[in-house]
Amino acid sequence: MRKIRVEDAVGETLCHDMTGISSEGIKGVMFKRGHVITETDIPALLNIGKVHIFVWEPDADEVHEDDAALELAEVICGDNVVYDKKPSEGKIQLSSAVDGLFRINREALRKINSVPDYTVACLPNYTRVTKNQKLCGLRIVPLVTKRKNVGAAVEIAKENHPVFEVLPFKALQCGVIITGSEVYYGRIQDKFEPVMRKKLHSFGAELLGVTKCPDDLDMLLGAINSFKIQGAELILLTGGMSVDPDDLTPSAIRQSGAEIITQGVPMQPGNMLTMAYLGDMMLVGVPGASMHSPITSLDVFLPRIFAGLKITKEEIPGYGEGGLCMGCTECRYPICYFGRSSN
Repeated sequence: MRKIRVEDAVGETLCHDMTGISSEGIKGVMFKRGHVITETDIPALLNIGKVHIFVWEPDADEVHEDDAALELAEVICGDNVVYDKKPSEGKIQLSSAVDGLFRINREALRKINSVPDYTVACLPNYTRVTKNQKLCGLRIVPLVTKRKNVGAAVEIAKENHPVFEVLPFKALQCGVIITGSEVYYGRIQDKFEPVMRKKLHSFGAELLGVTKCPDDLDMLLGAINSFKIQGAELILLTGGMSVDPDDLTPSAIRQSGAEIITQGVPMQPGNMLTMAYLGDMMLVGVPGASMHSPITSLDVFLPRIFAGLKITKEEIPGYGEGGLCMGCTECRYPICYFGRSSN
């Protein structure tokens, strides 16, 4: 761009929005990009402190901030991520088209943010989001950037597509098994069922049923097999999850023939979470803390499960970082660090 005096700018076309503070004290755009300057504009420009303006130089090989942002937005968005097609001051907002799980290509994001003049700030990886929720703010820092910078950012996004996507939740068929002789024989009232129903309902799950079992390994295995025959894709098993010898839920999961992903996670509350796969069906041993704590490790993994992501053994150790809940008086999860692992 070329800088010229305001008094010499009559007839020139603004190449960027010009902001100022109005007489009411409100900051906003006073002159829009593309405006052709007239004699009557000169006092107004001087009043907002514009002694000089910038106009395009021919063959400068520069791209306006709005155009540079749009070019990247067009290729950085994957499934269910939409963007505002009318940027302002080089800024574009990306948002979700559905309820689901926000997933990013972290390495691609780092590379794009290493390109001069580009800044892309987004929610953490694996954040549960709702339709129309803001995901990302993409911005060009200066008024213009070199064409080579635009080309570099766009190429990174194309090579690593999608950089951003939202995985919609699947309406999984689910079963709940509640273990404990004290519950089975009616000695105490079960408090797990309403909690599990609420959590599953929030994902649109189809609940096949709730089965109560005493501390009997054969009955537990029978309940697992019954839900498997019914086509269950996810079984939540509550009760009997501690390390006491008569707590049989982890043993039942193992003896069902399932592949254990983890028995225990480096997260509190919810250390005792157990996850396993029996073919395509997932078995989750629910930590006892889920009965009274609003958020536990279970709430971190359920969105991944309902989004269709495979949980692996290798990722579990990474959840130690950010795995300690502070037990805030007013829980604001997921607007906190809990569950923001290093994976």
